[in-house]
Amino acid sequence: MNSPKDNGQPRPKKRDVHGWLILDKPVGMTSTHAVAIVKRVFRAKKAGHAGTLDPLASGCLPIALGEATKTVPYVMDGEKAYRFEVTWGTETTTDDTEGTATKTSDKRPSRAEVEALLPRFTGVIQQVPPQFSAIKIDGERAYDLAREGETVALEAREVEIDRLGIISHDDRATVLEAECGKGTYVRAIARDLGRALGCYGHVTALRRTRVGPFVEDIFVSAEDLTREIADPSEREAHLAGLIAPVERGLDELPSVTVTGGDAARLRRGQGIILRGRDAPVLEGHVTVFSGPDLVAIGDMQGAELRPHRVFQFAG
Repeated sequence: MNSPKDNGQPRPKKRDVHGWLILDKPVGMTSTHAVAIVKRVFRAKKAGHAGTLDPLASGCLPIALGEATKTVPYVMDGEKAYRFEVTWGTETTTDDTEGTATKTSDKRPSRAEVEALLPRFTGVIQQVPPQFSAIKIDGERAYDLAREGETVALEAREVEIDRLGIISHDDRATVLEAECGKGTYVRAIARDLGRALGCYGHVTALRRTRVGPFVEDIFVSAEDLTREIADPSEREAHLAGLIAPVERGLDELPSVTVTGGDAARLRRGQGIILRGRDAPVLEGHVTVFSGPDLVAIGDMQGAELRPHRVFQFAG
């Protein structure tokens, strides 16, 4: 018998869906909720995101479906890009608008003063994460401890900021753009810039514009994702057009091509030897194809190729 929640209708059967949905996450939505919406819309058996985006932030949230979940670590290791506004005069407990003010100043920096400090925050630097962050301390998240009123001592970590530039500036705030590596906190950049300028600051708007190979021209809006389309075949075609292939998440890895026989061996977990004058000379992880088909992520050591993650596409 159907439960009342089903309204007398059987629940749609979940299915195998493979690929990437690059959501342009709106402000106010959690990353977990975004994944749940995508999973429901596609009736997907498996889904997960490649890097949390705060509810107050908008922009690039890569959501992996099916076999694409095996490529999540490679996307998360990729470079990120952000556009963010720092409002001067106030530092907050969270380094953004969610927190309460802890320090204030009447000073406002000029564009030249901000620009002069940017080289200090570019390259490989030491950065102390915000108190409200997902860093674990003795098994607990820093933000959980901070919400309970504890002051947590977070150690500085090495992060890499490849580029940091000013987009616009006025006597209230500065809009900046950053390209940075894994583990960098934009809120910490705003906090530390404000302290160095002697005027304090916090993030009042944040948009992620890139994660690894995923850029704004393939973002899917929440409205387009949930658009009502009456005709089932048109709806399926529309949804299929929103998905990027699994291998798109591996664009930053070198690739090799193998024969059908070698592909079968890799899928069984066996290593192979690449021979011949055209055999690649590579070390480390590579993407393996047989013709147009994605076979595996492999480990190359000289001419030997061993499977690291094997893809099994069904549905």
